[in-house]
Amino acid sequence: MTSLLVKPQQPDANGTVQCITPESAGWPHVGFELLRMRPGMSITRDTDSREICLVTVLGSADINAGGESFNSVGGRTSLFDGQAPHAVYVPSSSHFSVTATSELTLAVCSAPGKGNHAVRLIAPDDMSRETRGTGTNVRHVCNILPDDQPADSLLVVEVVTPAGNWSSYPPHKHDTDNSPEETNLEETYYHRLNPSQGFAFQRVYTDDRSLDETMAVEDGDVVMVPRGYHPVGTPHGYDLYYLNVMAGPLREWHFKNDPDHDWIAQKQD
Repeated sequence: MTSLLVKPQQPDANGTVQCITPESAGWPHVGFELLRMRPGMSITRDTDSREICLVTVLGSADINAGGESFNSVGGRTSLFDGQAPHAVYVPSSSHFSVTATSELTLAVCSAPGKGNHAVRLIAPDDMSRETRGTGTNVRHVCNILPDDQPADSLLVVEVVTPAGNWSSYPPHKHDTDNSPEETNLEETYYHRLNPSQGFAFQRVYTDDRSLDETMAVEDGDVVMVPRGYHPVGTPHGYDLYYLNVMAGPLREWHFKNDPDHDWIAQKQD
């Protein structure tokens, strides 16, 4: 198995099926955890030195964070019908608890924090939506925690790519500190497919091919992108959802297209 592809595990006592830490990934910033919780299950945690974005990927929960209470957060029942999620931002040096009020799929997205921002609910109406690309490069984007909204390090976005289409395409990278042309951001992709027995492909590669891995992605897999270009393609018959978490030294998203394929973007423009 490639080192960049992380398969889901059976839920532990807290419901955790994916757990990627800076230590396990070998990088300094991004953390990603995915929990599947039954109604009534709860978790309680301190954020310590990390800021957190809790995303109710599916289902609903009561969330308490930093002295604030948010009841019945979420409620989405499908990733593929155009609904946006709910999320709660929690700063570092704080704490939170989550109690599932239905079958719940919860993403715990984390990165280094400075405690500069308050706890807040991020409702669907707070999230900008856009459709990018043309033809078989169309994908639908929901900006959960983009770089124009308050946070110290975290960037969180979800994308739905229709069957037969490409995404994160033309291939682009963000692994060099050269703002505003490019910024250095680690990234995780949490993938879901509809129907769930489907598959997609993701390639992660650098200009010099010192990193060049192509992975068959199945439902629930996570792909880690420490550097390099990282396009995704989904076959006919299978819609693809992915949740991205990004973080790096500078909280700005600037990317560079692969020069060999940049003509595609120029043609679209």
